[in-house]
Amino acid sequence: MPKLAQSFVILGFSLLLAACSLPRGAALQSEIFTEAESENPTFQVVAVTRDITDQLATWPATGWHGHYHWFGSDHGPDSSVIQTGDLLTIVVWDNQENSLLSGQNSKQTVLPPMTVSEGGKIFMPYVGDVHVRGLSQTTARQRLQNALEEISPSAQVQLSVEPGRNNSVDMVSGVGKPGRYPLENRNTKILTALALGGGVASSLRHPLVRLQRAGHTYETRVDSLLEDPERNVRLRGGDQISVVEDERTFNVLGAAAAESVIYFEKEHMSVMEALSAMGGLREDRADPRGILILREYEADDLKPGMEGPDMQQVVFTIDLTSADGLFAARQFEINPNDTLLATESPVASARTILGLVGSVVGASATVNAIAN
Repeated sequence: MPKLAQSFVILGFSLLLAACSLPRGAALQSEIFTEAESENPTFQVVAVTRDITDQLATWPATGWHGHYHWFGSDHGPDSSVIQTGDLLTIVVWDNQENSLLSGQNSKQTVLPPMTVSEGGKIFMPYVGDVHVRGLSQTTARQRLQNALEEISPSAQVQLSVEPGRNNSVDMVSGVGKPGRYPLENRNTKILTALALGGGVASSLRHPLVRLQRAGHTYETRVDSLLEDPERNVRLRGGDQISVVEDERTFNVLGAAAAESVIYFEKEHMSVMEALSAMGGLREDRADPRGILILREYEADDLKPGMEGPDMQQVVFTIDLTSADGLFAARQFEINPNDTLLATESPVASARTILGLVGSVVGASATVNAIAN
């Protein structure tokens, strides 16, 4: 066989091997969309542009309920109120001789501590039941003294209150000093309670505050709580507070700087923020025209005649080589459990093949030189 022909045989055989085993870390966008162009595709493709980002925002949320449920800030009086379960200690002072309320040779009587009943009352000797729930300590003391005036006009009442379960909050976890903390007044805010509890544990990744009240659960990110004064809500007796990690994640695959599972850095993250969190794209491999977001909806989310996806599995595609695509990436949000796939650039594959061709041609030239 002529030497030139031998070289071409070697070249062809080498290219065949290259085509069969070309090293690639991600699929090409055209390969993924092959099925979408068939008669019976199993997924829907949606090109994300600025014109439709508002429309896509109305589609059902996936991976969570779409936002954390929290309440707005309000303001209460800067005084504590007596609640069911509080422990009241009463001292009655009376300088009358032969007083019914004070003992012999004594001007004061310390009554046994009394717990506020479910009806909001305590029992006073010679007076009967007195309603004190919902009153400040000062108002309750005056009411008790007024009730005693009929039997002892000169009597004076001294009152102290030890908050019970319904006038305190529980710091359950995620703080330096978990425990039960009494509310100083009716205007005690959640940041104050967190500070009393030793602050948020520094070991928590993207901490989330969870507050349980009257059978309902409310959540907000700690960074949002610190940034927005309206989220610094007033606490109520019986509230239970825990600080946990935000466990929401999305996956990154393909020609990204790093393939990994990424935790949400904030309550809502756009595609552009997700690209930054994953370290950007591989300049030598990624196709900026083929940024794909793979998302799976529930069967109940498919409602004919209403705004939303047509199929359970949807691939959103964004082209980062245009201004429209860049702005769309800033507006379109990543959902928990999404997969962000950076597809391989066809140019990268071509470069690999050309590199192999160059190697083969160089090898052929060397073989011919040896043969001659």
